[in-house]
Amino acid sequence: MRQPPRCTGMDVTFDYTGDVALVTGACGALGSAVAAAFDAAGATVCGTDIVAPEDDDALVDPGTIAYYEGDFTDERDVERVVEAVVDDHGRIDYLANVAGTWRGGDPIHETEAGLFDALFDVNLKTMFLASKHALPHLRETEGAIVSVSSRSSLEGGEGDGVYRASKAGVRILTETIAEENLGTVRANSVMPSVIDTPMNREMMTPDDSWVDPADIADVVLFLCSDAAEVTSGAAVPVYGEA
Repeated sequence: MRQPPRCTGMDVTFDYTGDVALVTGACGALGSAVAAAFDAAGATVCGTDIVAPEDDDALVDPGTIAYYEGDFTDERDVERVVEAVVDDHGRIDYLANVAGTWRGGDPIHETEAGLFDALFDVNLKTMFLASKHALPHLRETEGAIVSVSSRSSLEGGEGDGVYRASKAGVRILTETIAEENLGTVRANSVMPSVIDTPMNREMMTPDDSWVDPADIADVVLFLCSDAAEVTSGAAVPVYGEA
């Protein structure tokens, strides 16, 4: 069962012992942080990704997850992974939709249709399919979904409009899931800005205002906890000073 967080001074701890969390994009910077946070809180963490934990680009500690390889843009793969998780562990209590990517740089009239398809597939379709197939199991456990949107989804902007639109879709689907499952499954999204990841450090000059993935993971755990039982359909800022 979900437990409220325990506070000691400024520290907050969670107890998810006996619960099962499914984390998409688990091998990435944010996904691995969410997986580690659930693992530290006692949950059984089922991580899925198209990248194996042993891959050179994977950032997840293999010891924190039961790994299920899957392409979550493919509905058959999603259905297979979700059913395998339930077969292996008996339940799903939480779904963290972390799989996503950023690409930008071109105005709309110069943007290739293939880029549109790729961003909507990875950022929005994965969230839709994972939620669709996990929801029947989450209804049984009265669980929760937390999906990753973006601060930039709140408005249009030059050069990365397709990315912004895909992340705005995550917010709208989150609100829809919350409305359709009132009193049974809570659904919320988090909105990062610039996350302190190895990839961002390669592309940009690091800045002290960037947010540590572990801090965002703490918010994900809070939104899954009983302390947030009156919160559903929210888009929670997690961009600190970024």
